[in-house]
Amino acid sequence: MPGFQRALARMFSSVAAPAVVMSFVAINGAHAADAGDVAEGMRLFMQKGNCQACHGWAGDGRKTDNQMPDGANLRETKLDRANFVMIVKCGLPGTSMPPFDRFAYSDGRCFGKKEADLKAQGIKLADPPATLQPREVELLADFAFAKIVGKGALDRAKCAEYWGGPTEVCNEFK
Repeated sequence: MPGFQRALARMFSSVAAPAVVMSFVAINGAHAADAGDVAEGMRLFMQKGNCQACHGWAGDGRKTDNQMPDGANLRETKLDRANFVMIVKCGLPGTSMPPFDRFAYSDGRCFGKKEADLKAQGIKLADPPATLQPREVELLADFAFAKIVGKGALDRAKCAEYWGGPTEVCNEFK
């Protein structure tokens, strides 16, 4: 149970506390996305966000564009959904991971910093290929957690599951 959920549990001392905390966990913890949301998230990953250019089509860090920086292997990441969403929105200043939230460093919503704070520290932000609306970031996370994050190294079966069935691109895997 994440720290904020443990803190909530400590705040409640009544008999109803477990039900309240479990309801909170159900709403804010595991997130079951429907197939349409996952498909839309995949479109955002492949096209609008162009995430595959750095992270690879499978999110394994095997980028599809040699001109792009190396992206993290998302299949091996330990990020939870909340931190994944935050990094997509805010990027990672000083690295090649761009912020996809158009207002990321305008008001302190990202790491408590504004663009002027980053400039004063000599930290640059990478430019995203496009910005994403909050709902699009959530759809991207739906896709990533359904098909990529924590799924481990690809093999032929995982590749077929990723694409929704056997495809030629999966032939390179055992």
